[in-house]
Amino acid sequence: QYLRENKVPFLGICLGMQATVIEYCRNVLGIKKAHSAEFVDDLVKDEEDAVIFMPEGDRTRLGGTMRLGARETELLEGSIARRMYGTEKVMERHRHRYEVNPALVSRLESAGLQFVGRNTDESGQRMEVCELSESTHPYFVASQYHPEFTSRPELPNPLFLGLLETCKKTISSKATVAN
Repeated sequence: QYLRENKVPFLGICLGMQATVIEYCRNVLGIKKAHSAEFVDDLVKDEEDAVIFMPEGDRTRLGGTMRLGARETELLEGSIARRMYGTEKVMERHRHRYEVNPALVSRLESAGLQFVGRNTDESGQRMEVCELSESTHPYFVASQYHPEFTSRPELPNPLFLGLLETCKKTISSKATVAN
């Protein structure tokens, strides 16, 4: 909430994207008890359960039930993520059992949190990247996947590069104002 409201550059990763969605549900949509089904059991279905257990998962047998490995994500034209990657589709690695509840996506998008990256499998229901418009925030991006898995010291993942570039611009503009 602090980062969003104070326009501090932000990159959420995996649980960070889930926390972003929960915060937005609570403080923008007004769903005060919004939470993750990973941490709270008695949530009102499709209202308070902002983050849900993957539908194909098995809660009784957790071994081998994560969404693992490289998966394709389609990025929305005009999004920060698409500009940073410079391409329509990306392959990024996953490691999770919980994801954004698709039942809340239209309400979140109507309130300004845009889901600009979605899976390309048959469902199209998995939200992979969300962001706020640059007209609202200089860099507020979150991904369900793990961009650190494809980063290297000399070749950072584009989402990290975008965060660092925005931080540099923010620091430079504050220094200019101070002088």
